[in-house]
Amino acid sequence: MSATSASGINFAKYRTLKSFLILYGVMSVLILALLGILYFQYAKTVMLSSHRLAMQLESESYVPKLKRWLENDRNLSTFPKDLAYTTALYGYDQKSIVSRLNTNTIIDFKENIYLSSNHVYLIIPLAPYGMGEFYLIFETEDDGLWRQQTLEITLIFGAVLFLMLVAVGYLLSRLILRPMNEAIALLDDFIKDTTHELNTPVSAILTNIEALHESELSPAIQKKLKRIEIASRTISTLYDDLTYLILNHDLAVENRELNLSDLLYERVEYFRHRIEQKKITLKLAIERDITLMIDHTKATRLIDNLISNAIKYNQMEGTISLTLHQGVLCVEDSGIGIPDAMIERVFERYTRADKSVGGFGIGLNIVAMIAKEYDLKITIESEERVGTKICVEWE
Repeated sequence: MSATSASGINFAKYRTLKSFLILYGVMSVLILALLGILYFQYAKTVMLSSHRLAMQLESESYVPKLKRWLENDRNLSTFPKDLAYTTALYGYDQKSIVSRLNTNTIIDFKENIYLSSNHVYLIIPLAPYGMGEFYLIFETEDDGLWRQQTLEITLIFGAVLFLMLVAVGYLLSRLILRPMNEAIALLDDFIKDTTHELNTPVSAILTNIEALHESELSPAIQKKLKRIEIASRTISTLYDDLTYLILNHDLAVENRELNLSDLLYERVEYFRHRIEQKKITLKLAIERDITLMIDHTKATRLIDNLISNAIKYNQMEGTISLTLHQGVLCVEDSGIGIPDAMIERVFERYTRADKSVGGFGIGLNIVAMIAKEYDLKITIESEERVGTKICVEWE
């Protein structure tokens, strides 16, 4: 999976909005298509009705001529012509007796009037005129003007209706996202308040721990002090993440050629006590003097979150492999892995692959934010109960 396109926006909002827009778009297209089809059928019916009226009026003057022809010689050469329409005479068996039609269309005697091959056909049973065994066919060419007019009107009204649907869709999307926006705002406010309250006590704890390390203490006290320090550093890391998440737009950015090799060793040392606490075997393959143009704070947050997750989701006596070569940093653990259903969402804010280990679910979201800012490519490979490997690549 690649997280190159991940950003600081909440992906759940994006996914919800995308699903709604797809559904709303499909429904809008179907509605517009249905209305277009209905209007086309209406315009066709109006056109056929107009032709029917004209043909029926014309037949009133033509049928007497046809009747005289049938009563006299029935010579094909004297078959009466109509000045307005092309005509044909069919027998009771629906077979042609005389036909001057312009096409070879098979006449559909189930219809009274219909359009076929750009020609309009009117079928007139001659029974009411005392010629029950015959059918008179009138044919005229369809000029297609009604189609052009129908298309123009459909496009105009379709565009207006489409704009109305877009406006309605915009309002609906805002209504749909409002509860989610309110929930996210509430959670952000909670994080801000939590961050504010964490700063002072965490700083005081760490400062006093450093002072106690300088004192002569018994091994038992030293062990307890180490546990306190591990817990305090865990809270301190969380505090740094929360602060970055809230204030990242306000932080001063100083991009410089940063030695990632030295920084990685420094951050490994920072997490040393947590690694030892879980009896994790650490494997390092770090090339010297690997550099990247990046802000120090952002690089620290990226590395810290990758290492912290590898520790948090690892098993007791597991392993963590840190690899740094030119153009790639990889962190691999032997932990619980990520379920297939979750692997596409791990870079979303407030998403956790395993809720039993705690946290806010913001670590990998911060990694994704920083990766997008510096055009870094993130790939993740994971298998449940086997482990996870996350690589950050750059050119």
